[in-house]
Amino acid sequence: MKKLLAIICVLLVILVGMYLYKTNLLKSNITAQEVEKIEEYISKIYMWQEITEEALPQFDNINNASDIWIWEVVKKNLENYELTYGEIQEKAIEMFGKDFKKQFPKEGSEYIKYQEDIDKYFATGIGLDTLEDMFFIKSIKRTNKGYQVEIVEYLEDYSQAMNIEAEDEIYDIYIKRLNHETVATIKSSEGETRAIEVVKENIEAFTEKTMNLVKDSEGRIYIESVRHLGQS
Repeated sequence: MKKLLAIICVLLVILVGMYLYKTNLLKSNITAQEVEKIEEYISKIYMWQEITEEALPQFDNINNASDIWIWEVVKKNLENYELTYGEIQEKAIEMFGKDFKKQFPKEGSEYIKYQEDIDKYFATGIGLDTLEDMFFIKSIKRTNKGYQVEIVEYLEDYSQAMNIEAEDEIYDIYIKRLNHETVATIKSSEGETRAIEVVKENIEAFTEKTMNLVKDSEGRIYIESVRHLGQS
């Protein structure tokens, strides 16, 4: 019974923390629905450092973004893993909007292979490490074209989870900078809210980026540009 109460208390702390986090964003007259939609979209395009070098690279225009990042975003959001060339391009426009002009290479890519005998492409699996690429939204401002969003990036290192024997065993999670330097340690029982609190407490140690999102006439949002905070 005591264990159950402890779990309930932890869940309540997490829920309250997330409520306060979202409430803070709403102070800029951005609705809760807009926050959720923006967060969902960023999650779809936020990748893996070990595959794309940066989870979210810098670019001044989506057509200048890293090729491997572009096509890994597309691959991550595929509904199936056997596609025609046209289906890949359609997914890219769905993710990046009608201004997206890049063409998927006819020969395929490292993780989307071309099979000539049936003229289709197959998305292949990738091996990920124990580092989880994470972000949280620091602020959102409305612009004439959509939104300007500031995010803070960090890593959560789950390597200690590899050593646990029991499913409910508590282990350390290392909160790291993008260069893999450890800034803080939290317990697996503390939840994502605590990780965000730790990052906020050490905000100067982490990478901050500003992204511009455009919003079309149907209310869909797309990434336009990304830069390090403070750059013009």
